[in-house]
Amino acid sequence: MRLAVLAAVLLAGSASAQTPVPPPPVPPPPVMAPGAQSVTAPPAVPETWLPLGSADLVGLDKITTRLTKFSVKLGETVSFGTLRITLRGCAVRGPNQPADQAAFLDIADARRKDFAFHSWMLLSAPAVAVVEHPVYDVKLAGCR
Repeated sequence: MRLAVLAAVLLAGSASAQTPVPPPPVPPPPVMAPGAQSVTAPPAVPETWLPLGSADLVGLDKITTRLTKFSVKLGETVSFGTLRITLRGCAVRGPNQPADQAAFLDIADARRKDFAFHSWMLLSAPAVAVVEHPVYDVKLAGCR
């Protein structure tokens, strides 16, 4: 008798577990007048960068462990050790964007013809574009 009751309970439990529960209904999208904008989502603002005329850089000599701070103007070439650094562009984010700064640098080594760096450096993410030189390291400190 107990076995029959236990079997009936188990069968009833497994039958209810197999019955799928319907998902809740999805509300339809709101009907809007032609040309009207949604109140819940703000309109997309294009990402803007404001150009500036110079950049502050920090150079590290890995042999002597000395830091050197220097500024470079747009189109100007400066020397740091055997490196020749040319600033091609420097910009900051607009006031309605998250704060960030970026500089486009051309870096060449006077002694090593196989070394060149030609890329943007971001102040907020210095590991994205790293100068991979055995002796020198260059980082962006800011645009002005």
